[in-house]
Amino acid sequence: MAYMGKMLRVNLTDGSIKTEDTPLDLAKKYVGGRGLAGRILADEIDPKVDALSPENKLIFATGPLSNTNAPTGGRYMVITKGPLTGGIASSNSGGQWGAFLKKAGYDMIILEGKSPKPVYLSVMEDKVEIRDASHVWGKRVPETTDTLIAESGEKNAKVACIGPAGEKLVYFAAIMNEKHRAAGRTGVGAVMGSKNLKAIVTFGKQKSPIPDEDKFKALVKDKITTIRGNGITGEGLPKFGTKVLDNIINENGLYPSYNFQDVQYDNTYNMSGEALVEKGYLVKNSGCYMCPIACARNVELPNGRKGEGPEYETGWCFGPLLGFDDLNVICDANFLANDLGLDTISAGVTVSCAMEMYEKGFIKKEEFEHGPELKFGNTEALMYWLKKMAYRENDLADRMAYGSLRFATERGCPEFSMTAKGQELPAYDPRGVQGMGMSYAVGNRGGDHVRSYLIAPEILGAPEKLDPQATEGKMQWLFIFQNLTSVIDSSGLCLFTSFALGADDYADMLNAATGFDYSTEEWLRCGERIWNQERYFNYQAGIGPETDTLPKRFFDEPAKRGPNKGQVHKLPEMLPEYYQIRGWTAEGIIPDEKLKELEIV
Repeated sequence: MAYMGKMLRVNLTDGSIKTEDTPLDLAKKYVGGRGLAGRILADEIDPKVDALSPENKLIFATGPLSNTNAPTGGRYMVITKGPLTGGIASSNSGGQWGAFLKKAGYDMIILEGKSPKPVYLSVMEDKVEIRDASHVWGKRVPETTDTLIAESGEKNAKVACIGPAGEKLVYFAAIMNEKHRAAGRTGVGAVMGSKNLKAIVTFGKQKSPIPDEDKFKALVKDKITTIRGNGITGEGLPKFGTKVLDNIINENGLYPSYNFQDVQYDNTYNMSGEALVEKGYLVKNSGCYMCPIACARNVELPNGRKGEGPEYETGWCFGPLLGFDDLNVICDANFLANDLGLDTISAGVTVSCAMEMYEKGFIKKEEFEHGPELKFGNTEALMYWLKKMAYRENDLADRMAYGSLRFATERGCPEFSMTAKGQELPAYDPRGVQGMGMSYAVGNRGGDHVRSYLIAPEILGAPEKLDPQATEGKMQWLFIFQNLTSVIDSSGLCLFTSFALGADDYADMLNAATGFDYSTEEWLRCGERIWNQERYFNYQAGIGPETDTLPKRFFDEPAKRGPNKGQVHKLPEMLPEYYQIRGWTAEGIIPDEKLKELEIV
């Protein structure tokens, strides 16, 4: 029934390894991946625990559609309490690793405690071992990956690992798989580093058990045809990758530059997806496991450096957000961030925050210690300070490694930190998209674009075009999109499929793969349960409704130009409606009857 039926429990403190049955009763309520692992985490840890203490747990989880023929069926999630926000963390990654964990025979791995020395976990079907990692501790992601594949004796083994940033407990450290794919947000890499766990290597050849394979294959074939026939998933993303968005978002007046001080950037085309092709940097596009979209960019620079990316978000926060558009520098910085194991969004926005702080006198020139000044437009600063932050090599970089909110707050200027709930915002200015801005404010992961991608209807017109400045009816859309993305994540599929597929399509695939009998409404109800479970965890962790807000810049500083000139974000008029639609109190608290109705308590 699509689940492998087994999960690993590894205690890194005493070295014990146990195999347990996957709780299928909970799986039907929480689907898998993000949902199921989030519930297990909530049941097993105190939400107030220090995120970097041995008492926190780290869960690598797949979905029921991971390791199947479902389009994009290879994703996995890392669930823990995150250091950046202090709330529930659930970072999603593609590539191959998630499918191969299931091929090894496991739905998830629950990691407990802390190893007394650096180790890695080898999961080769029934042969599961904790191995010494002292020889790769301190190594960057590519060298770690190559070394551990060679040690495994299986050339097709897959590696998920941390780089120096995770080892140094940088609060926005990522977990990298296949060198270029990232479980990037909320600092999951720091939690892995806090446990002295360098990597998980996995390989197997098992198939996910499908009740009726012929029926499932026919259904999947139909969904893939739909995806390939869609203008976004069948044309725009394959041709230009996610950077197809650069010019679109800029023209619509919500492309943040200079640490969100402006809403457009004059030379966006120079570093857009189109420019990546025209300059000859793009070698080919590629896709993750069972992906019919193939939006990944394989790039070679004039200096001979090769790698994957950059994605839209990375191109923006390593370029226009910092006041420059040098595509060569942007690509090189993306490669470096992947090698070091940094979340590019939080890293870039933290650098941009520091640049504004220097511009306005909150950082002094002598603090740079002969390194390049953190000035907007200074391309030399990016590479230098990324490395300094990852290794925490001087006092300024060490403070920046805690993220922009902590850094700016201790300097007396928290208003320069473009964060929600402590996590740095992505590349859509809230003054230009009212629904997307609300998604940041009320998101369980804070500043985030993939937990409710309202850019789809507000800008791209999928599934229908909404006025980005309208507020009426927008909170119902947010409610639906949050629930939908919760179950897409938990199923093990990529969010990009939702440009072409609807809720009915996902319910059909999940039923065919598992033998469940979800109606579309019941499937979305699982999403509502997942969303409320995460919100409830955060509340118990001390993250209350008072955090459902945005940086004051978006209320006090109207957009300077473009189609949204003069606009601010209208959160105060939308927030009460959102709480009402969610069935929460007027103060934003989940009432006991809602928790019982959703079977959370």
